[in-house]
Amino acid sequence: MRDEIIKLIIDTANELGEDEIGIDGELTEDTILFGKDGALDSMGLVTLIVAVEQAIEDRYDASAGLADEKAMSQARSPYRSVASLADYAVSQIEGD
Repeated sequence: MRDEIIKLIIDTANELGEDEIGIDGELTEDTILFGKDGALDSMGLVTLIVAVEQAIEDRYDASAGLADEKAMSQARSPYRSVASLADYAVSQIEGD
């Protein structure tokens, strides 16, 4: 499932594109999304998270609250990279 979620995040970011989130170029699972050297500003991150939550709900008929208190309080942000966001999304979908 992790690989599917990584693809979903990348596809969603590509669909949003430079105009909506400021990402223009090829993303990989190692792409830094937010933080030092991150590709997104705070508005771009919020836009991406909302779109990814909706894409997960549409594809898996599952709710994945990616912008919750649990995510915000983690020592290592789940928003740091595509991979860390995918890992967090999988944990939310699977009810971890």
